[in-house]
Amino acid sequence: MKDNINIYGWYFLIAAIIGDVLVSWLFSSFYEGYSNLKMSISALGNPQSPVRLPFNIWMFIEGILFLLALPAVYKYYHPVAGGITNTIIAFIAFFAIGACIFTCFFSVNESKDIVTIASKIHGVGSVLGFMLFLFVPLLVAILSFKNKENSIAYVSILCFVLAIIFFILFIMADKEKFSNTIIDNEGLWQRLNLIFMYAPLVVVAVKRILEA
Repeated sequence: MKDNINIYGWYFLIAAIIGDVLVSWLFSSFYEGYSNLKMSISALGNPQSPVRLPFNIWMFIEGILFLLALPAVYKYYHPVAGGITNTIIAFIAFFAIGACIFTCFFSVNESKDIVTIASKIHGVGSVLGFMLFLFVPLLVAILSFKNKENSIAYVSILCFVLAIIFFILFIMADKEKFSNTIIDNEGLWQRLNLIFMYAPLVVVAVKRILEA
């Protein structure tokens, strides 16, 4: 029974990750004026958004899916390196709560010029969640080297480097001096950042499911 629960955990992880990429793209098609290139994913949940309710519900579900996946990650990696495993569990959990679940209750506004207590709380939770999750590929690489899964480790290192690059571009895109330049594509950089942060976990999850 425990093995089945752990396998489900990997499915939960894949569902959360794929859903994060696809659901935001799907909802954006129902939001006139929304740009996947220029606007952050969080903007889909702003008070003026026509898809605010379904988006916020999805973000809550996504956060729960990440949390439900943690036992599988813990069981697989804890025998390899307990301290690193505890760290990666904490980082994913903080991301699930701060960057996903908080989105349901504390929304950003359509315009960044409008700052509210809710948008400030959202900003802090989201930024900290992203910054912590940013190091998940590196931790997966270390665990994979220790577990003699060198191919996954090398892929994870590459993803970590690319995730860092796109995260920096995401932050830079918000600066006025980069407006009307190629850097001024906040939505694009955020989505690429997410893809490369998530990729190592998807590889590990698929591998575990196929081996089950």
